[in-house]
Amino acid sequence: MHSRRYSIHRFTGCVLSLLCLAAVLTPLSAFAALGGDMNSVVNDEAGLHGNLLSTPTSSFTIHEIRSESGTVIREYMSRTGTVFAVSWRGPWLPDMKQLLGSYFQQYEDAAQAQTSVHGGRRPLQIAQPEFVLQLSGHPRSFVGRAYLPNMLPANVQAEAIQ
Repeated sequence: MHSRRYSIHRFTGCVLSLLCLAAVLTPLSAFAALGGDMNSVVNDEAGLHGNLLSTPTSSFTIHEIRSESGTVIREYMSRTGTVFAVSWRGPWLPDMKQLLGSYFQQYEDAAQAQTSVHGGRRPLQIAQPEFVLQLSGHPRSFVGRAYLPNMLPANVQAEAIQ
């Protein structure tokens, strides 16, 4: 009986250890997706353990989050409260699935197509009527942006997204 109780405690301890390890190794999905709202910005700040700086302009607000790891995410929010663009720079590529939301599949398809044609690492450009993405870099230095052309506020050019 004593050895059975020991085995159960040992098994429980192993399971808890594995769950803790999985939580530590799972990347934080802490970026707002295109089309997100202010709640996603607040969640990003907490998830990244970063500092949020919001800068209003005449047409939109830039919510910039600087993480402890050095990654900077900018979320461009329209006056209606929708994230119409995101940009990033830093030593690590962000979680693109969370960052791009429903546009992730278009990104993934374009990246796979480019790899099969060119191989290796090259800047990635996607220019579709409803979705634009530009990504370049290498470990310790990534930069990119994605935006929804149809959701750009009036009188705002894509060059404003940096």
